[in-house]
Amino acid sequence: MRSEIRQFKCLEDNFGLLIHDPRTGATAAIDVPEAAPVLDELAKTGWNLTHIFVTHRHKDHIGGIPEVKARFPQVHVIVPKLEADQIGAHDQAVSDEDQLALGSLKVKVLATPGHTIGHVVYWFPEDKILFAGDMLFAMGCGRVFETPAAIMWDSLQKLAALPTDTQIYCGHEYTLANGRFAVAMEPDNPQLQERMQKVTELRQSGAFTLPTTLALELATNPFLRADQASIRQSVGLPHAPVADVFAELRARKNKF
Repeated sequence: MRSEIRQFKCLEDNFGLLIHDPRTGATAAIDVPEAAPVLDELAKTGWNLTHIFVTHRHKDHIGGIPEVKARFPQVHVIVPKLEADQIGAHDQAVSDEDQLALGSLKVKVLATPGHTIGHVVYWFPEDKILFAGDMLFAMGCGRVFETPAAIMWDSLQKLAALPTDTQIYCGHEYTLANGRFAVAMEPDNPQLQERMQKVTELRQSGAFTLPTTLALELATNPFLRADQASIRQSVGLPHAPVADVFAELRARKNKF
């Protein structure tokens, strides 16, 4: 792996994330939920913040940007093009398939509408690292606020097509609650049962449950498994279009 990553708590259950290129010293924050933890982590590492990659416009992902930018005035703020006007001050707006660089690290932007209309994720293909924001969680996915459920399903399928050994960093520590819902939907999945035991142990010890891997999500995340017979049977839609199955799953999770 060419990059170094720091993951730390922000707000109540957000993650702060820094990715650093040791070759050039370039460092990016993935969103800035809260300024103080990001600035503290930068001080601990001695890294100089050069970029901020924003996944979407929700306040718990951008609220700390002004204070961080005041400390690092030369930082290059990159935002989704479809949400640029709502996010405010920025240096670059990006769309699907745009290519970026963090020092010597290649970065690809993937548009993933669903949670918000302009949500994007950042894919580092050489290290096989995905910063998924609020699109994909461990054993879960974001709420669908601004598009039909079918659009969210298509976005998730775009992520499901990445290499299965991709390391996934998400915007929140929601794993335990997501896992309880996953078990309710697929109680006979042995990989899910095993994972929940490990997740419970991690949370009881105060440890983070992320990053996850795409392989693990494909095996245990009901929102990536809406096409599986076990999930179809669980929601009572054995022959429905897969987007309808996903929509029913998301509706049930909203009430869970």
